[in-house]
Amino acid sequence: MRVKALMNLRNVILLLFLYLPFSFSIADTSSADLFGGFGMSDDANNILEPDKAFAFNYKIVDGSTVIARWNIADGYYLYRDRFKFNIKESSVTIGNVAFPKGKNKHDEYFGEMEVYFKNVDATISLQRTNLASETITLTVEYQGCKENSICYAPMSKTVELSLPSANQTATATTTEPVVISEQDSIAQTLSENNLPVIVLTFFGFGLLLAFTPCVFPMIPILSSIIVGQGKTLSTARAFVLSLTYVLAMAFTYTIAGIIAGWWGYNLQAAFQEPWLLISFSAVFVFLALSMFGFYELQLPSALQSKLNELSNKQQGGSIIGVAIMGLLSALIVGPCVAPPLAGALIYISQTKDAMLGGLALFAMSMGMGVPLIAIGTSAGKWLPKAGAWMNVVKTAFGVMLLGLAIWILERILSPGISMALWATLFIMTSVYLGTLQTLPVDASGWKKLGKGLGIIFLIYGVMLLIGAATGARDIFYPLEKISLNGSVQQQTIHVGFKKIKGLDEFKTEMENAKTQGKPVMIDFYADWCVDCVKLERTTFANPEIVSYLERAVVLQTDVTPNDDQDKELMKHLGIIGPPAILFFDKNGDELKQYRLVGYSPPDKFMNHIRNALNPEKSVDSRKPAQSFD
Repeated sequence: MRVKALMNLRNVILLLFLYLPFSFSIADTSSADLFGGFGMSDDANNILEPDKAFAFNYKIVDGSTVIARWNIADGYYLYRDRFKFNIKESSVTIGNVAFPKGKNKHDEYFGEMEVYFKNVDATISLQRTNLASETITLTVEYQGCKENSICYAPMSKTVELSLPSANQTATATTTEPVVISEQDSIAQTLSENNLPVIVLTFFGFGLLLAFTPCVFPMIPILSSIIVGQGKTLSTARAFVLSLTYVLAMAFTYTIAGIIAGWWGYNLQAAFQEPWLLISFSAVFVFLALSMFGFYELQLPSALQSKLNELSNKQQGGSIIGVAIMGLLSALIVGPCVAPPLAGALIYISQTKDAMLGGLALFAMSMGMGVPLIAIGTSAGKWLPKAGAWMNVVKTAFGVMLLGLAIWILERILSPGISMALWATLFIMTSVYLGTLQTLPVDASGWKKLGKGLGIIFLIYGVMLLIGAATGARDIFYPLEKISLNGSVQQQTIHVGFKKIKGLDEFKTEMENAKTQGKPVMIDFYADWCVDCVKLERTTFANPEIVSYLERAVVLQTDVTPNDDQDKELMKHLGIIGPPAILFFDKNGDELKQYRLVGYSPPDKFMNHIRNALNPEKSVDSRKPAQSFD
């Protein structure tokens, strides 16, 4: 019995010595995996060398995209999670690697695995700070097996890639387009240096942005200036004032954008200091009171004289005063980051071409200003010239200016106080409309309409007061905390963000997420960012989105203070300003093509996160490259 055991042991040792030299010879830089080597001697003569089992090739699509391809022999497969890519000693980095969906396979050594048969294409998106042509060294690692036979040890290939400039195409061979973020696509438009196309494109972007929440408040500001002219205003004068306001706004956006792109300093964020917001709101309050006629009725004569002088200057349409108002409006009223703005800033930061980037920003700002010019100029033609109508119009714009003052102060006030201020405005407006007065029998239709609106304003104002008392945060949903039975709800549906502050906490949470094997989403929020607040109240309160994001680690950083920690984190991640939402895979690598800038409604955001948190699904239908010659 003992002799038989010794004979078997001898046979095993002989097999090892026979098999190991062969296995080292088939794997280029590494041997065949010992896990699959034992007991396979009958199949050893049929095992292919690694380069024949997994033939590697690549294709440079353009300056920012490379496709790596493996042609896999029949009966062999590659593991999805064993691919690794690295670029050595270069300013070029790997942004994202997109794979098609593989097949699930139960592997006797590794358990349930996703694998590829026949062939697989990996689309590599490159992040470049140098847009000129250059040569890089790419190293790819991979591992595979022969079905029901051996598994190869990890293999690697190193290739030299001669990348064209970022705005050139390397070859005419067609492949499916690579998904890139909207702001990166806009930055590519700038890199083409086709000046007429750039100007027209960004002018069109500005037109689309003209009525977004970050630009819309400028309409009552400009309109109040025009209304302040009274009956002496001509159409030509209204056009000059409107153009002055828009040019000042466009100039400010351009300079602020160049500063943000070149030096990474967000000038608009710097103007969200509480004392500046309070001062600008006070200007609106003073302008509103002048339209209500309060200076003449209630103020002491000395102060009344000074305020009347300021009011008359405003009514006189001082060009300098209008320009200052346009400058401050651009910095304080509309500090949101939109994809076109982000795209231009990315281009400036990468190329330091402030001239072209600034021209694009100026064209975008003028596109935003066209509706303002049209509204301001038409007011000079259609505005009532005299009589009671003028007082009604001035009063209406006075109410709008008070609303703007509250809207600006919302950035530094608690939600309860903000809702109380809105309630006060609606209730006082209803009083002005005569809600608490009895209408005479022969009252005109306009009087009755005014009283009806006043009743609505009064009811809504009371609802806002109740909402403020019960802890509601949204003026459009003042009773959200109250259930049908009258009890106060303590919780509302919302994405469960984990709040972080600064770069160190971000890195800690990313390591924790990698340990859990979960993807990560991080949201950059600020109280002074209108689109951020809108995302909070709509998109992040959507039940479907809340449920779907439970599969990921969701982080949020509040950059309202814009302090050194906020700036360090934004600089580390290449963020211009809020709103910005970034996605990372389970390995902690950012999926830059899914970076989201600006507001996204719930339905659009739902589709976005389905792809971002399951990036394989976005390339399921990707066709293989037609040629790899």
